[in-house]
Amino acid sequence: MKNPHHYTISTWQKAKPIALGLLLCSSLSFAQSGKPVIDAIVKESTNNSQLEKLAHELFDKIGPRLVGTPQMKTANDWAVAKYKSWGIDARNEKWGQWRGWERGVTHIDMISPRVRSLEGTMLAWSPGTGKKTVTADVILLPEVADSLAFVKWLPSVKGKFVMVSANQVTGRPAENLKEFAFKETIDKFKADQAAINLAWAKRVKATGHTAKTLAVALENAGAVGVVTNYWSAGFGVDKIFGANTKKVPSVDISLEDYTLLYRLIENGTTPKISLHCESKDMGVVPTFNTIAEIKGSEKPDEYVILSAHFDSWDAASGATDNGTGTLTMMEAMRILKLVYPNPKRTILVGHWGSEEQGLNGSKSFVEDHPEIVKNLQALFNQDNGTGRVVNISGQGFADSKNFIPRWLAPVPDTIKNRIKTSFPGSPSAGGSDNASFVMAGAPGISLGSLGWAYGNYTWHTNRDTYDKVVFEEVRNNAMLAAMLAYMASEDPQKTSTEKAEGIRWPGFVKPNRGEEFKK
Repeated sequence: MKNPHHYTISTWQKAKPIALGLLLCSSLSFAQSGKPVIDAIVKESTNNSQLEKLAHELFDKIGPRLVGTPQMKTANDWAVAKYKSWGIDARNEKWGQWRGWERGVTHIDMISPRVRSLEGTMLAWSPGTGKKTVTADVILLPEVADSLAFVKWLPSVKGKFVMVSANQVTGRPAENLKEFAFKETIDKFKADQAAINLAWAKRVKATGHTAKTLAVALENAGAVGVVTNYWSAGFGVDKIFGANTKKVPSVDISLEDYTLLYRLIENGTTPKISLHCESKDMGVVPTFNTIAEIKGSEKPDEYVILSAHFDSWDAASGATDNGTGTLTMMEAMRILKLVYPNPKRTILVGHWGSEEQGLNGSKSFVEDHPEIVKNLQALFNQDNGTGRVVNISGQGFADSKNFIPRWLAPVPDTIKNRIKTSFPGSPSAGGSDNASFVMAGAPGISLGSLGWAYGNYTWHTNRDTYDKVVFEEVRNNAMLAAMLAYMASEDPQKTSTEKAEGIRWPGFVKPNRGEEFKK
């Protein structure tokens, strides 16, 4: 049976007068009274959007924002300065520390059996090669009978690069195969890849190591580098995460080039590559959330929060994860300061650090500010790409079926009619920063967006760049965020945090504040 509380906004807008009255009668005048501010938000966003300018400054000039890097701190300081230029109080608030690291240049070439420059990226926090270039043969992790056989083989890695990822049958994404291939071809690709993945998993398991400890064993045995491929199932796209090595470089090589090296080795030719990569270990550095505030005039100790994580992985620019969420909330705050400078409740924006390592910045804020969490009217978080918002869940709160439609009521049809709501919904236990507040029993609402191939092409990849931003969609989201913040701030009712019956609520998971990096 279809959930009776799952409907589109257009559904209840077009409902019979009696049904509509049951849903909105108590707040109709409240919604109507907000129309002048709603109209002003639309006008400012349409006629004077700052999104493209902000995107250029953040994505092109500052770039990615890996926790612990100078670029992350530069971004923190940039955001504070930008808010202050708009007349909004802002600060950087320390939540912990992390391993300090800075990426330098990376260049990889195959020099035998022919010359080809390879596309690759040094993994985050990887050691570099210093100022020198390392040239060596490339070998594959072998098939061994057991861990004893692996230990016996280990000395052969000395002075070599070792490939430790499975091969891929094809670099064509699923949608390309679906458009052109016979079903039999697709089925064969799937079966062949499943067999390869299973065999490779057995190969790694036989060494007695996990993927993490395997890299350490290889470097300790004298390998000059570890070579991986984490294909993101799209043309030319890899996901880039952190290195497990401590002494030698770890690099991800694109599927197209990784499979070239793999085929050469499998067919009896030993390729040779040259690697030059630079990085700087900067010790332990402090880490921050950036917080901006428009003080409430009537209920300053109750809060509405606009939320987006500021950090990113650093293979590209961090544009859609989560630069677009960041810009959405910055633009919403800029507009609110102009058209709604004296809100009833205090409006905060949180640009969180280290979301990518476990929601650490927002969890720390929840721990450090129980008085805000206790008096939170609502938090609105956006963190899944550049697409327009199309889903809002009640996050398991019993009264969400009333307060969310109340806030959406005056939103223009062109925005709200595209949004599906689900009440009471399920509480987030992870995934993005609204979960940090939900786990603490506070109404952290996720603004879920259209995909725009986010999972394959931009989420944690080497292609998450400015050109993937769809600014009309982000403009839509900035307007919506500003409108929701305004309506939640003005609401005469305090949001109920009563939990819906029959829902298992996630417990709060403490943040990692980087204590281990002191050692």
